[in-house]
Amino acid sequence: MHAERKARLLATLQSEIDSGRLPGAVVILSRHGKVELFESLGQQNPNTGTTMALDAIFRIYSMTKPIVSVATMMLMEQGKLLLSDPVGKYLPEYAKQQFAVDFEGQVNYEAAKPATVQDLLRHTAGLTYEFLGNSAAQKAYRHAKIGMGLRDSSNAEFSKILAAQPLQYDPATVWEYSRATDVLGALVEIISGQTLGNFLHDQIFKPLKMMETAFSVPADKHHRIAEPFTKDPDGGIQLKLINIQDHPTFESGGGGLASTAHDYARFLQFMLNKGELDGVRLLSSHTVDFMTADHLGDLPISEPCSATLLPPGHGFGLGFAVRKETGISTVPGSAGVYYWGGIAGTTFFVDPKLDMFAMMLIQAPNQRDYYRPLFRNLVYAALES
Repeated sequence: MHAERKARLLATLQSEIDSGRLPGAVVILSRHGKVELFESLGQQNPNTGTTMALDAIFRIYSMTKPIVSVATMMLMEQGKLLLSDPVGKYLPEYAKQQFAVDFEGQVNYEAAKPATVQDLLRHTAGLTYEFLGNSAAQKAYRHAKIGMGLRDSSNAEFSKILAAQPLQYDPATVWEYSRATDVLGALVEIISGQTLGNFLHDQIFKPLKMMETAFSVPADKHHRIAEPFTKDPDGGIQLKLINIQDHPTFESGGGGLASTAHDYARFLQFMLNKGELDGVRLLSSHTVDFMTADHLGDLPISEPCSATLLPPGHGFGLGFAVRKETGISTVPGSAGVYYWGGIAGTTFFVDPKLDMFAMMLIQAPNQRDYYRPLFRNLVYAALES
């Protein structure tokens, strides 16, 4: 990295902290297997004035999705499932779903095609998120208290409640960001015979030495949890972040994990190494290439909310957004970059062409759409070649 431009990256984030818009951050960038940048800035807990530490524990929300997607692909490699399998083969509640058709205020329901495991991985299973709009399906989700209101439900119970709601779309017809990875969590449990948390610990976290990644934080580490501002600095409605001090019954495959920069960096290096880290191989290189290729083709992206997550020039693989070409997008990056983030502000991207990954961990939910492209711009600006 260019020394002055690396300093500019940190100075820019520090200026955001000084302005009172960002509590604090941990940033890490690695290239060719070498950590080029690993810094903490600002406050870990603005309520107590605690200084941000490198080992701060963050709610990573949807950065849980790539990990659960890897777990699913591990089961595929073990011959325990096919991506073409209907979801109903493992979770019978998804065998006969309907999708809602809202036309001029009149809602009708039509029989849906069976969603496949691939549909869950690439968010084309017809599911949605309750906070993305006001469609008939999204209203039904809210009425059923889909979301953290079901935190006391098991993954199996949650899956059945979700399956009973109408679909947003007929499967395999539209990309809609959704609770599909929560369903994958229930699927992993059925196939493995373990809770999702135990499977992830035994099959991914322990082998990759990600020992501080879990669905809750033990009491002796509560002081290391990064917290947001109590009130949104821009005056918006403050998002109430999940409680990670107590272990939930619902282990959300779509957004429940807490982790550290060190731990998640090991996951990203494992991906960049195409399925291997420190002599431990969990996926074949061909499977990683398969996961990080575009799986949407010409399928449309739902409007308007989901379209902001996949900007022009991008598609979606199996658990990751994927950049299809160097141009078109408003942020820099090589064709083949894959990435994702979490609703509280955490974000990462992996650039295989440059043999690099970068990650920024923050807890600033309402400002995430500003800081993600800012971070991406600053990282690419700091690269020497």
